[in-house]
Amino acid sequence: MVAVTASGSRSHRRNAALLALPPALTTLLAAVGCLGCTWLLAPGTGSAVLAVVLCLSLSRGQLDRDSRERIEAAIMLPLVGLAATGIGLLLHRMPWVGAAAFVAGMFVSIWLRRFGSTARRAGALLALPFVVLLVTPRLPATASGLLPPWLLPIVIALLALSWVSALQALARRAGFLPPPLAREPASAGSPRASSQQPIASTRMAIQMAAALSLSFVAGYLFFAERWAWIVLTAFIVLSGNRGRLEVAYKSMQRVLGAAAGTVFALLLSPLAVMHGAAGAALMLVSMFLGVWLRPLNYAWWALFVTIALALLQGFGSVPPAHVLPLRMEEILIGAAIGLGCAWWILPVRLIDALRRRLADALSALAAALGTESDGRVPDLFVGALARVEELAPAFRALRRVAPLSPTARGADWADTLGACREDAVALIESGAAPGEVRRALGGARQALRDPVTLLPALVELREVLARQAPATHFESRIGVD
Repeated sequence: MVAVTASGSRSHRRNAALLALPPALTTLLAAVGCLGCTWLLAPGTGSAVLAVVLCLSLSRGQLDRDSRERIEAAIMLPLVGLAATGIGLLLHRMPWVGAAAFVAGMFVSIWLRRFGSTARRAGALLALPFVVLLVTPRLPATASGLLPPWLLPIVIALLALSWVSALQALARRAGFLPPPLAREPASAGSPRASSQQPIASTRMAIQMAAALSLSFVAGYLFFAERWAWIVLTAFIVLSGNRGRLEVAYKSMQRVLGAAAGTVFALLLSPLAVMHGAAGAALMLVSMFLGVWLRPLNYAWWALFVTIALALLQGFGSVPPAHVLPLRMEEILIGAAIGLGCAWWILPVRLIDALRRRLADALSALAAALGTESDGRVPDLFVGALARVEELAPAFRALRRVAPLSPTARGADWADTLGACREDAVALIESGAAPGEVRRALGGARQALRDPVTLLPALVELREVLARQAPATHFESRIGVD
């Protein structure tokens, strides 16, 4: 079994924090710019939260990859914004009808993934305004703003898109942000969770629809005006769902982070009455810390988002010490609903998704080594490794609590292939393609079909790559000048 030393773990966390700082700062600047424009158009908490939430969500989507994606977003956001505005009105005036429309919209946003990358991006944009409905106070229909109420969400969405796209493009051009990851290669022949019927995207859409439906029912029947916290939590633990183990892991992080955030919000409750620049600054600081620390652990995101929402949405005439524990209860209910739906309704195994991504990474490595020496680039392999790492934390958590579980070996697979990164990149850039490396790589790809033999095959590949890495690279690793 591959062991991660304490010093290596600390180094990984420190590097992750350093790498996350430039994107977090870029997102903060985009949010400040969008917030300033929004405040001129429609002063108020609702429009401010809408601007910040949209900037956060669009920043994570890396919409500056190419002009086509920016154009798609510019066309889609106003259309989806209009639909979401209508559903928001239904949620207030005809709650059950609005809930049904909300569930249908979220189902479609996930179901669209089956139709390729363009449909996947459209689904992500479709989901965005619906999520905003859960966290944004209703925009006041007053005449004090410069725009009619129905047009305001659309204008704010376009402002957020403009600020995020412009600042990300400038930051990348200045070298402040790294280039986006290479696009995911095709993974022909790799094991796929979608070999079952219905396919994975449809299963996840059904799980989300079931969880949201149960959350709306529980919220409307038992929690009156506070139903949004249950629905939001169920959505969060299932969003980006790639398997039930990940849902369990995210549920745990959401609950722990929200619990800590509730405690801090209680301590900071006197600040809930802050308005204007001070309230906006508090929201931005909390969101910045959440974005920055999210790559280290999702619980940090849950903590700071809970603080920001608790303080900015306020408590009305009810004492904070009474409201926040109730919100914690609603978060627990939402997490339980999301986890139950992921576990029992058409479940998707995360380990199948991991094996597929391992296959993608090995295929990218084979393709890079098979390219002519003057055209070799490690970008696709490095990008595929990053996608493997996205799934690894849930397996590492399981390995800590249940090391003998067969599913926990996914952590060893991810760690072993990740340990190949430096040697593989050096070999790709050197132009060499030793036969021993090709044989070990072929053995690892064959072993993907047999979980028992996969770890030994990956260990052999790691050792072969270490032996065949260029001498200058080996010397740099041991500190030889």
